[in-house]
Amino acid sequence: MTYQILPHRFDKLRGNVFLSNEVGEYLYLSNEEFQKFIEHKLLPEDNAYKNLKSKQIIADNHINEVVEMLATKYRTKKHFLTEFTALHMVVISLRCNSNCSYCQVSKKDLTDISFDMDKKTAKKVVERIFESPSHNIKIEFQGGEPLLNFETIKYIIEKAEWINLLQKRNLEFVICTNLTSIDEKMLQWLKGHRIYISTSIDGPKELHNLNRPLYNIENSFDLVIEKINLCREYLGQDSVSALMTTTSYTINHFNEIIDKYIELGFDSVFLRSLNPYGFAKRDKHKLAYPMNDFIESYKKGLDYIIDINLKGKYFSEGYATILLTRILTPFSTGYVDLQSPAGIAISGVIYDYDGDVYVSDEGRMLASVGDKTFKIGNVESNTYQEIFNGKYLHELIENSVAESLPECATCAYLSYCGADPVRNYSEQGDIIGNRTISEICNKNKSIIKHLLSLLQKNDEILNRIFWSWITRKSFEV
Repeated sequence: MTYQILPHRFDKLRGNVFLSNEVGEYLYLSNEEFQKFIEHKLLPEDNAYKNLKSKQIIADNHINEVVEMLATKYRTKKHFLTEFTALHMVVISLRCNSNCSYCQVSKKDLTDISFDMDKKTAKKVVERIFESPSHNIKIEFQGGEPLLNFETIKYIIEKAEWINLLQKRNLEFVICTNLTSIDEKMLQWLKGHRIYISTSIDGPKELHNLNRPLYNIENSFDLVIEKINLCREYLGQDSVSALMTTTSYTINHFNEIIDKYIELGFDSVFLRSLNPYGFAKRDKHKLAYPMNDFIESYKKGLDYIIDINLKGKYFSEGYATILLTRILTPFSTGYVDLQSPAGIAISGVIYDYDGDVYVSDEGRMLASVGDKTFKIGNVESNTYQEIFNGKYLHELIENSVAESLPECATCAYLSYCGADPVRNYSEQGDIIGNRTISEICNKNKSIIKHLLSLLQKNDEILNRIFWSWITRKSFEV
């Protein structure tokens, strides 16, 4: 034999054979080249031979060097494991003044302060956060509506900053809020700290108001826009980011949503599908749609965004940017839903208002309707080691390594995707799940294949657009 075949995965894509190695580097072979490849009939002078060798899918006499190179790349791809938990989400309050149709956390009554985190629990949360070995710490305040318990937000920020005077971590704060409760006094305080705001905009006024009504306020859209402008005035133009959630009301309106984001001064949008948790799961007969409908709308929306870039305006799509980073660079991403092993607890974790700790925000969402399957401890009754090094979390992580899961293990797109046991459990009732009927697998694989098909065109301008998204730098067409 003139060469040895190393581990790889393959699939049919646009009339050719798509092959990827253990770290996601890929190439295409014609059917004839692929047949020669598996029969060991390629010659060293063949282009296919050279390409396969460059991607470490075949090796000649220097196999040890090739394996060592692959191992280095693999360690780079899995580097997120060395940091452990960097994202710490804190549920400040389950109360909310919004009445979103797709609320995933089953919010509580606006006046019931028993669902607010108290300072005693908050103190323990901060202590647990700083026991993480990660050099990077992001504390993300969630709800309900976290601003309804602003005093506890201030307490956590001040305590974290005080501890960090000695520990000197890279410390960052994000408040996920509908913004309607924010005022100049709050912003004046926030201005003196490293704070980012994440909010929700579901499109033009009529669509946003339909998805995200407020108690006693008919037009929530205008109020949110007013508050976004106020935040930018105090915290800076880039201090506010926004997310949208797709419901049956908005799935056919991606172009209008994208236009509105541009009009409001954002340079990106994340076209996000509906998650099956909380009220969104309860009312899926009104809000949900076939996943294939979302996939088709997503592709059209992506085409529309690409066209905007071709006309000279920098604007990116968040999910495509994450996937392109995983496809085109040797690095992983911080997006915990696309990690293997899953990012649950080891990349991001959430502390509920009562101190209960869950492996992910989605795990906490299930608990809000009575299912505490993904609870791993409590900050007051459990030590850091008991929470993050317990037998149960080990079992969850062991069952979320995509490289060893049915279907995932042989999937050509494995390196770009990930395993989420919480989503599997919510969809199918078990943490491993069946990929052949999985909605999230269908979505991820379809979008990945679509992006690869666009890359396969080898269009210089299109590739420059994609790289501008990855590097977050605009370019001139």
